[in-house]
Amino acid sequence: MKSDFVKSGTDRTPHRSLFKASGYTDSQINRPLIGIVNSKNEIVPGHIHLDTISRAVKDGVLAAGGTPMEFNVIAVCDGIAMGHEGMKYSLASREVIADSIECMVMAHGFDGLVFIPNCDKIVPAMLMAAARLNIPSVFVSGGAMLSIEGKEGKCLDLNSAFEAVGAYKAGKSTEEELLEIEENCCPGCGSCSGMFTANSMNCLTEAMGMALPGNGTIPAVYAARLRLAKQTGQQIMDTLSKNIHPRDILTPSAFENALRCDMALGCSSNSVLHLLAVANEAKVNLSLSHINEISENTPNLCRLAPAGSHHVQDLYHAGGVTKLMLELYNAGLVNGNSLTVTGKTMSEVVTQTRLYITKDDVIRPVSNPYSKTGGIAVLFGSLAPDGAVVKRSAVAPEMLTHRGKARVFDSEEEAIKAIYSMEIKPGDVVVIRYEGPSGGPGMREMLSPTSAIAGMGLDKTVALITDGRFSGATRGASIGHVSPEASKGGNIAYIKDGDMISIDIPNYRIDIDIPDEAMEQRKKEIKLETKTNLTGYISRYSRLVSSADKGAVITND
Repeated sequence: MKSDFVKSGTDRTPHRSLFKASGYTDSQINRPLIGIVNSKNEIVPGHIHLDTISRAVKDGVLAAGGTPMEFNVIAVCDGIAMGHEGMKYSLASREVIADSIECMVMAHGFDGLVFIPNCDKIVPAMLMAAARLNIPSVFVSGGAMLSIEGKEGKCLDLNSAFEAVGAYKAGKSTEEELLEIEENCCPGCGSCSGMFTANSMNCLTEAMGMALPGNGTIPAVYAARLRLAKQTGQQIMDTLSKNIHPRDILTPSAFENALRCDMALGCSSNSVLHLLAVANEAKVNLSLSHINEISENTPNLCRLAPAGSHHVQDLYHAGGVTKLMLELYNAGLVNGNSLTVTGKTMSEVVTQTRLYITKDDVIRPVSNPYSKTGGIAVLFGSLAPDGAVVKRSAVAPEMLTHRGKARVFDSEEEAIKAIYSMEIKPGDVVVIRYEGPSGGPGMREMLSPTSAIAGMGLDKTVALITDGRFSGATRGASIGHVSPEASKGGNIAYIKDGDMISIDIPNYRIDIDIPDEAMEQRKKEIKLETKTNLTGYISRYSRLVSSADKGAVITND
């Protein structure tokens, strides 16, 4: 066992004495040591209940003959961090989490790991750590928050609150109506209930084979979530005995399956950023152009919030990720030979898992999709030579192609002030720059401005483009991850108010309609902005982070 390095032989007498100081007996020390990587804290609703998930996982490990040892990692709530300086630390926390797990695991010699994430950056960070460490690992999330009906009969979620602010600013709702949404849109624990980034990544973890069926969709408050956690604790012992490692699972076919699921579900645009980062750790070559190839021939079968009215609880009652993958598998769109943590292939998992289905209007058949192409598209062109990402399934049909005048802002704060001041008009293209991975730094999410635009009823006439990124809750023609970013001399840095921007999502294009000579002249005349007041971790992050098209990972360059 790997743990023999810290517990076996006379030379390890001091090490065993320290285990015993923590209360572990000889029999416990002699068993496989299973690290339980828990992101529980008392700030994030997606994580506040993870002590109960961890307890269930540990019960499963104990029942299967292992010794569970829990340690914790940080977890940022993107919703609370949204719209201010705190959001600079959200994506940056992904690297801290992965690195801290590496430190704990390498220092203490665990034989296997169970990862308990739930929210946005924690899931990909743990996947990155699992791929990097390559020790037998299984994932179980904390589950999704429920969505309950508001007064108008429409199910609410966190995005309802953000859009309600925009409606209030536009004079379309009252302060009392705003308060009603505030008190009802997030009714309890769990990851926010739409197909936002957290639920996207938990579903994709299941589609990649790193979690048991149900991981992505069983609601947080269902007893089935606790049973799944216990089964996961037992599963890690089986995975360990079969000597299955993360990189045995995270192969090119696993990433292709994840992308098929991504396109069919209409996942968050952030999933592209995170899959690139996980692939980097797994030593798998994944490019933005390949993502478009998969999107081009994968139908979009689900329209969960913000693209539609359904939420994750509805997807669960429709058979979850397993049913979706089965639909794709039967159409020849899933690699059935891909390995999973169970030791079974993906084809065995999707064809043998018993499904209890009470909703039949959530997952469409391949023969009748919402669209013949996937939920995510990567755009290329003179505005984004290295790519930009849009959640195509959440874009109104009339905005799939758009040409409008640029309204340019050098920060999110400047843009949101103009939006709330009613300065943005139908047809405009809002450009927010210097918010990229390095230039932001931290590639802030832009849920506040996009929600304000939607709440004001402009989401079918106004586009928003940024070298930052968007929340999975964003809807509308919101195009992010523009690469190269402004601070690195990307063309987005040289756009001026009034420039015409052309967007053609069906043909994967995004362009600035100015002559090449004019662009070259601007590059000679316009000085790039740099932030000189950075300190601490975010300063180091800004210097070392890669571009968005590479996953915004820390590099050694």
